[in-house]
Order: sequence, then structure tokens, then C-alpha cells
Amino acid sequence: MGVDLAIDLLENKDVYAILGPQTSEEAEFLVHLGDKARVPIVTFSVTTPFLSQEKTPYLVRVAINDKAQVKAIAAIVQAFRWRQVTLIHEDSNYGNGVIPYLIGAFEEIDSRVPHRSVISLRATDDQITIELQKLMTMSTRVFVVHMSSSLASRFFLKAKELGMMSKGYAWIITDGITSILNSMDPSVIDSMQGLIGLRPYIPPSEELNNFTVKLKNKFPKDNRSPILNELNIFCLWAYDAVWALARASEEISPRKSQPEKLKSLSKFTNLASISVSQTGSKILKAVLQSKFNGLSGKFQLKDGQLEPVAFQLVNVVGNAVKGIGFWTPKHGISRELNLSDSQLYSTSANGLQPTIWPGLSAVTPKGWTMPVSGKKLRIGVPVKDGFTELVKVDRDPQTGAVSVSGFCIDVFKAAVENLPYALTYEFIPFDNSNGSSALTYTDLVFQVYLQVFDAVVGDVTITSNRSLYVDFTLPYTELGVGMVVPIEIGKAKNMWIFLEPLTVDLWLVSGVFFILTGCIVWFIECKINDEFKGSRAQQVGMIFWGKVDKQLVQVCGDCMAIYCAHTNFKLHCKFEFNASCQSTSNASEREFYRLSKGIISQRTYAHALTEGSKKGGVSAIIDEIPYIKLFLAQYGDQYTMIEHEYLTTNGFGFAFPKGSPLVPDISWAIAKLREDVFDPTYDENVCKREWRSKSLTTVSGEYDSKANH
Repeated sequence: MGVDLAIDLLENKDVYAILGPQTSEEAEFLVHLGDKARVPIVTFSVTTPFLSQEKTPYLVRVAINDKAQVKAIAAIVQAFRWRQVTLIHEDSNYGNGVIPYLIGAFEEIDSRVPHRSVISLRATDDQITIELQKLMTMSTRVFVVHMSSSLASRFFLKAKELGMMSKGYAWIITDGITSILNSMDPSVIDSMQGLIGLRPYIPPSEELNNFTVKLKNKFPKDNRSPILNELNIFCLWAYDAVWALARASEEISPRKSQPEKLKSLSKFTNLASISVSQTGSKILKAVLQSKFNGLSGKFQLKDGQLEPVAFQLVNVVGNAVKGIGFWTPKHGISRELNLSDSQLYSTSANGLQPTIWPGLSAVTPKGWTMPVSGKKLRIGVPVKDGFTELVKVDRDPQTGAVSVSGFCIDVFKAAVENLPYALTYEFIPFDNSNGSSALTYTDLVFQVYLQVFDAVVGDVTITSNRSLYVDFTLPYTELGVGMVVPIEIGKAKNMWIFLEPLTVDLWLVSGVFFILTGCIVWFIECKINDEFKGSRAQQVGMIFWGKVDKQLVQVCGDCMAIYCAHTNFKLHCKFEFNASCQSTSNASEREFYRLSKGIISQRTYAHALTEGSKKGGVSAIIDEIPYIKLFLAQYGDQYTMIEHEYLTTNGFGFAFPKGSPLVPDISWAIAKLREDVFDPTYDENVCKREWRSKSLTTVSGEYDSKANH
């Protein structure tokens, strides 16, 4: 119903309710007249959150508020792990009304909205093209579109023309577009292939089936409107709205009451002559309290509007719309609706049917790519001579090209492959002009804070001091510190090694305790035990061979066990420390020792331990377990490790700028890698799994049992 016609009816006719404002602008004007005339304004198509019964008591919305769908849209984004979303909406009350709620829903799931594209209802095709070209230069490839069907038709035709409906893109449309896809032109549907939409779920019913059959039979097939091929939700809401008004009218018999005219206050406008209905409030109350089974499902209003039972998630494939799942406020995403009450809320993509994406791709878009005008991530890596199994930097002497390899690099690359979006980067060595190592690891990490590097990848230990300037990912190596010491190989192979503890000192100490214990026992027993009496020779013999023999043997055995344990420990380890020993618990100090004292490789580790503290070397080395494991992999027959229970570290991590959105994503990918290695049922790329298992086993003791199998 137009605004002019509504005003004319309010002025000249006995109006008890107005049905039909179809746009937000019409409804916004009419609801104020309805409040003044106390006439219910019933709409079945105005869904903007800008209008509500709380603000305008005589508004009745036989439709679902747009903000009811925002959590369902957020659940889709969360299911596919998209971290950035671009909102595209028309510049109107309808287009703008839901945007704050969408942004809030995305913030709750840690997804950002870096850009909003607002398109005028009067925008030309050229203006739409310019806006789409701007979006193509940005990194985000996930778009949520909320606009009227007429504007959406032109918009998606241009998007396809520019190649934005191809592989790598993801599109989500709101229920306002999805609900009328069946009435759109086939060329428009063809331009929307692979997008995901949601619409209010319409439960099947006998009433709906009978009504559809009667309606189709009433119109000849040749003259049938496309909208009759499948009744959309707005048609059903309109029917239920009329039915609710008819029931309310019959209930209160409004013909018995006559409206009361207001005095005209102005001849220029006739708004002042609008009648005040005496039955409007009764009709309003009757409609709000109506409960019946309508064509769209159970009719029951809450706060002057319908409440959604569920949203159906659909996928545009070919010339049809395929259902891929449902979303409900209680259970989240699921393939079926009838779930038990014990079923938890889910936002897993496993709850959806297989989805076809733009470009007829079955691969879920990563949702992010490097912008056309953007640069690669500059990732700093340490330059070192030792422990190249972790990080190794090679530079071509002729071309100067840099190649970086090693366990840390492989873990980073594997983690990036698991990200839900593309990430372009380049490794930049942190070295001096002559190619040698530049300063310390702390200096390397600080380059991220200075914005010289966008990240640091390498055997960088996570410390509290460094975390003041950067954010670290989850550690990808074993936590802890160990001690490496030499093994006395010559003595270990001697068959008489068990006699080593039996030194002269041990014999003397044992003899003294033997005699002392015997004398004490004799002194106690001689007064009460006749066996300890007799000649002096007999008493002396009893001290050594009498009833005390068992006690003496036990005491001496205990003494020998203690002494042997101590001596045996000395046989295997040398514990004289000097100032060069890696005995500090601070990770950055240990790294400084490696660089400044030349203890930076397995070879120099072995040399320092071989020389010993008396010859300028070291007696033991305390360091992080990854380094010790790499060292023992080469020198395990000469040295051994003793884990240090009092010293620990936070492991190795990748460093990013404070607040970087890549940190939680890379951390998730690292956790996924560790699960894939440990999970024996993991079957994606067996060769890669074996490589990861061997690599992680070398550095991380958590996977030793996995390697043994």
C-alpha cells in the first residue's frame, strides 16, 4: 500500500488496520501515523532493526527482524575459519540497519571487518564496477552482501564480469536476497554460482501443500508468474498476516464501533484530520495474541514480530538452490533439525553438506590473499654456523640468491599451508655485510618491533623479556633444559668396573663402622645376655661373629650402597664446572654464550667437553633440549643427557608484531601439526606425516614413542 493511499484512507474512511508497507521508508512514515491514529500498521516485508514495536507500539511485523540472522552468518564465517570479512550493503534504512549487529557478531568470533562497501540505490553499473575493482585490490576474499534484490541482481552480474565469482572467492548473501532467488532472472542466478545464502526455514505442512496446489491450478501455466513456481517466504508471511487480521476482526466485531474524527488544524495538510480509531488497540491486541498454524509455520508474535525457528543454509548450484544444512539458536550448525536436547552448540563445517564454491571449486576458499598493491611479508631468519639442522641460510656466490632451510623453516612452511588463507612471504637473513651473524637473537626479535621485519622465524626461544615487544605463537618444540656430560667409555667397558668403588677409604670406613657397631651391641647385650659373657677372647669374638653379624652386614651394606651410588655417578659424569659452562637458566644468556664463546655447533660442543674444565673447555653443558638432542644424535656414543628438573624454557616460537592477527592462526596451525603427527589415524599425505614425525622426534621428546612405533 502506498503512503498517499494510506493517508487518504485514514482521512476519509473507517480504517482499523493498514496492511502492506513494503519498504523501510514507507513503513517508517506510516508507523508514526498509525501511532497517532491508533491503527495497527501490519507489514510482512519490512525487516530492518531500525523499526520495532518498542519505539512504535502500533507496528506489527509479520516477518523476522534482520538482526535474527547475524549469529547464523557469524556461525558460517566461524565454521570455515575466515578471519576477515568485507560487508557490502546498500545505503538505505534496510541496508544500514543490520550492519552494527553483524560487526558485533564478527567481533565475538574474533573476525575483523577491515572494510565496508556502501552502494547507493541509485548507483549506475559503472559505479558498481568501480566499487568492485576497489574490493579486488584488497586482501579479503570473503564478502557478506545485504541489499535489495533489484540492486543485488545488477551487482552480481558485474561481479561475475570482473572475475570475482571465480575460485578463491567466498560470498554470503542475507535472507532478503536468498528468499527470492527463485523469482530472479536465470542470468542473475548464473552469476551467483557457488555462493552461500540463508533463509528462514519453512516447515512442510499439509496446509502449505494444499494451498500451493490450489494456487497453481487457479492460474494457467502459460500465464503463471515465476513467483508461483515456488512461493517465497514473503508470500507466506503476507497470507498469514491477512489471516491474523481476519481472525482479529471477527473476534472483536469492529463494525459496531465508529472511529472518532480529529479536528483539522491545517488546510495545507490533511494529516491533522486523521481519525483516531476506537478499535485499533483491540485489533492490535488480538493480532499480537494470535496463535495458529500458518503457511509459514507456527504463527506467534513476540515483541510484535515473528521469531525464527531455524535458518536453512543453501548453496547456489546450477539453476537450483541446494540445502546444505541448518542453523538454530540452540544447536548452531547441523545437517538435520531434529536434534536431541543434549546436543551442544556447534559451528563446525562438518555439520554442513559438501559445498560448491565459486569457480565450481570443491575446495573451501582461504578467504584471504595478498592485496594486488601489497608487499610480501618480510621474515627475518638468524644466520649461524652451527645447528644448521634447525636453520640454515645459503647464499649463491654468483647471483646472491638466498635459500633458507632447516627444521624451523619446514615447520613454518607447513603451518602456513594449513592456514585458511594464502600468505606470501620472503626470508631475509639477519646478518652483517660479510654474511656473518648479526648481534644476538634478542636483537633479531627487536627488529620486528622496529618494523624492519614483519616476523622472525628460527630457533628463537620464547622469553618474557622478548614478549614485551612482540607476540609469539605457540611453541613448536619440547619445553625444558637438559645437561650433557661425557661418558667414561674405557671404564664402562671394564669387566671389573664393579670393584672401582672399593677403594682404601671405603674399606677403612667400613671397618670402623663394623667395629663400632659391634662394641655398641656388646655393651647393650652383655648385661642381659649370657651368650655375651665369658673370657675376654670369647667376648671379642662375639663382637665380630656373634649375634651382631646380621646388623653389621646391614649397616655396612647401607654404607657401601651410598658410597657406590656416589662413585658410580662420578664414573659417568664429570661435574666440575667453570665459568664457561652453559649453566645459566636465562635463554638469551645461553644464546649469547653460543655466539660469543664459539660454542655454536655440535663440533664445538664436543671439543669443549673433550678439553674439560682443566684445559680451558667445559665439564658440562646446560642448554635447551632441542640443541642437546641434535648434539647427541651425532655424539650419542660419547656423551649423555641428564634432564634438569629445576630449569625450563618456553620452547621455540615464531615472533610477530604485537596484535598481529597471524599469531592465533599460526598457533592453531602449529597445534594442528602436532596433532597430525601424534594421531596415528591421520591419513592426509602419508609422506608428509612421516617427515613431520621424524623431524619433530629429533627435536621434541614428546614424539619419541611415536618414532619407536
